[in-house]
Parts: sequence; C-alpha cells; structure tokens
Amino acid sequence: MSFKIAVFTAAVAAGTVLAGPKCPKTPDQCTDRTAPSQIRVAYAGDKAMAVSWNTKSQLAHPTVYYGKSQAKLNKIAQSQISTTYPTSSTYNNHVVLSDLDEDTLYYYKPACTNATYSFTTSRKAGKKTPFSFAMIGDMGTFGPDGLSTTVGQGAANPLKPGDLTTIQSLTSYKDSYDFIWHVGDIAYADSWLKEEKGNYITPYNTSDNGAEYDKILNEFYDQVEGLSSVKPYMVGPGNHEANCDNGSDLGICLPGQLNFTGYRHHWNMPSASSGGLENFWYSFDHGMVHFVMFNTETDFPNAPDEPGGEGAENAGPFAPTGAQLAWLKRDLASVDRKKTPWVVAAGHRPWYVSTEVCAECQAAFEPLLEEYGVDLVLHGHKHFYERHAAVANGTAQEIGDNPTAPWYVVNGAAGHYDGLDTPSTPYASTSRKVIVAYGWSLFTVHNCTHLSTQFILSSNNTVLDSATLVKDRKC
Repeated sequence: MSFKIAVFTAAVAAGTVLAGPKCPKTPDQCTDRTAPSQIRVAYAGDKAMAVSWNTKSQLAHPTVYYGKSQAKLNKIAQSQISTTYPTSSTYNNHVVLSDLDEDTLYYYKPACTNATYSFTTSRKAGKKTPFSFAMIGDMGTFGPDGLSTTVGQGAANPLKPGDLTTIQSLTSYKDSYDFIWHVGDIAYADSWLKEEKGNYITPYNTSDNGAEYDKILNEFYDQVEGLSSVKPYMVGPGNHEANCDNGSDLGICLPGQLNFTGYRHHWNMPSASSGGLENFWYSFDHGMVHFVMFNTETDFPNAPDEPGGEGAENAGPFAPTGAQLAWLKRDLASVDRKKTPWVVAAGHRPWYVSTEVCAECQAAFEPLLEEYGVDLVLHGHKHFYERHAAVANGTAQEIGDNPTAPWYVVNGAAGHYDGLDTPSTPYASTSRKVIVAYGWSLFTVHNCTHLSTQFILSSNNTVLDSATLVKDRKC
C-alpha cells in the first residue's frame, strides 16, 4: 500500500508526528523487510527530536525505544507515519520524541535493530556556552555511482588517491560540532542521466522504472548514516531535489521522482514547531542562535524552480502566494535578541557570489534579512567556497568592524559527480576569499559578540581559511 504524499505532509504540518499513544501499540513484527536503514535524527523543537529511518516494508506502528542510559531504554514513542511513493524501494518512517531534557545525551534504537544509537538534544535557547556546527552544500554520493577517483564525460575534478571524502572528513570531526546543516543539493541522484550518458555508470536506459535514481539516492543515505544517526542532520531544498534529471530531457521522469517528492518524504524538519512548511522553510533555536532555513527554489516571486522559472524544473509552488515571505517576516520579527543574539539564515542559491547570481532570490529575501538584522547568511549551489564581507545592497562592510549588514558565506564545495565550478574573474567586489577545492565549513559561536568560521579541506582536514565576525553588543 502506498500513502499519498499529501497525507504525510498534512500530518507533519498539523504537528501530528509526535510521540506515540500512552498505551503503545504492539511494534511491527521484525523481519529483514522491517529492519531499519538510513537512520537519521533532526531537531524537532526545543525539547524534541525527530527520529527517521527507512524499511523495505511499510510499518503499522513505527517505534523507537529511548532513554538516558544505554542499558535502560525505558521509554517508547510511536507514530503511524510510514510512507512511500512510486519508484521508491523503501518506506520512510518518522517518530518524534517529545518532552526531552535540553542539552542532554539520549540513547535510542528504532524497533527491529540490535544497534543502539545516541543523540544530544538542542541547547536551551539563551544558553551562553560556546558551540560549533558544520555546514555543507552540494554533496552527493561518493564511490562508483558518484564522486570518486574517476569521472565520466562532462564531469571534472576527481578525487586524488588517498583523499578523504567530505563524509570522512566530517566523521573525523564529529565530536567538534553539535549538528550538520546541509543547505541544498543533497544526494544528486538526479545525476543518473548525466552519468549514464557519460558512460560512467550503467548505459542509458529509460525503461528501468527509476531504479538507477533510487539506487543512488539510497546509497547516499546509507553513506551518511554514520553521521545522521548521531548528529542532527538539518537540510534545506536545492534544485537537485526537484526532479529526477535536473531539467534535462524532462518527460522521462516518473511521477514519484518529480516535484521534490523524495525530499518531502525522507526528511522531517522542525516546521511544525516553528510555523513553517514541511522541509522547505523552518526555524529553531540552539543556544545563542536562532537558525532559519528559507527556500530559494519555490514559493516567492519568479522562483527559479517553478513553472516558467529559469531552472526549468516545473516544481511547486507548495503554499499560497506570499506564504513563505510572510512566514519569514513573522519569524524574524519574533526573535528575542536578548535570548538569541545571533540570527543565522540559510538558503540554497546565492546572490553575492563570483559567478551567476540569483537576482530573484535577492529581490525576495535580502530586504527582510537586512530589516531584521540577520547576522550570517549561508548559501551553496555554486561549487566552490567564497567568503564575502558583510553586505547591504551591494555595499561591503568588514566583518571585524561591527557590521550592521548580514555576512555572506557560500560553500557548495562538499563534492559530487559534476565536480567543482570555476569562479568568474575578477571576483565580486564583496569577495574576500575564494577556494576551489572540496571542503566544508565549521562555524563556532564563541559568545554574543564573536562568531567564527573555518573552511576545512576535506582531503586531509587542513584549515584553509578562517575569519571572525565581531559585533559590538553586551552579552
């Protein structure tokens, strides 16, 4: 039986993906088809954590056992959220663990596995202790079906023998950050067509019923499970989530692989707790920071992925006209800067970058980000690293001089089959550092006045860039 996506998204929007009934139902019978895979966690509000996983069969009662002791998982949570879609070989299961203690280590395991995992809940809003988070963009599958030491026709920048992948680099640092923020272009399963035409993977075949796309998608989620099962893995939409072939040869994509379908089913972001929409826009507090995810793909004027947009994805919209920008305005206006002095926002497509910019995104979002004093804006989409100054309407302010404008950092260099991009020269006037290499960003919130970043070269964990934003305010 296949659940329509509307059933799942309506349940999430209504906030019904919650800890199960007081008298739990009998968990599903354990077989090889109900064994969990692709386990992932995500913040679900101040005192909650979403636990998600995939199974080969639908579950009647997705069940999670959890507790503060690995030897005593004395609590249970359930839901009825187990969904699939045409061309998917698995079901996506979502359970939210509620009424948790903040900043606390919990152990958990989905039913039908002997493995026990752990996560740490979000820091209480306003907690002043320093913390770090990892940011990545545009990272796909590694290995024979993705980025490796070889590439096919039309791709570039293979890994060198002995290079660490970004997943391996993130893993080696995972005790150093609280969560991962993947700001769009996640699995790159839609590269299947380009890879087949480049004679990199199985020869081009339109009659596989979407199997190659589904295979790459599942490989990616398996590869990141070592991270996503222990660190909240927060995501945002990118253009490579929209359709099965990223706009080339539209017409061969099957219905289950259109219109962000896999993205909508797989993840469970905290939109219910923040008044947002599905996995498209949401916010959450963590220590001294209010984090905001906005959607640069659909649901604003001239959005690039909507019908008629320059991205040619024919996706969305997903809400009434004006809904996203109205939500963003309300969300930013409601921030208590005494509790969370920092506001960090992210959206996939950049408008300050040394190559083609998203002017439509800038027109829609920049006025609100400036009006409400957002401190830092993160983007991916372009496959290199570029640290900018703080910028307001094209005018740069240096980040060490108490800027009033948002600081912009672009990092879409995590690595995928297509390889890296070449920035345009001369660089944008707001640009302060450009690196064309595979890597990720580590941000550290030191206190209410200092927030720093490091660009980590994935291949050997070398720090290639660092900078600090300084604000003149009282902690």
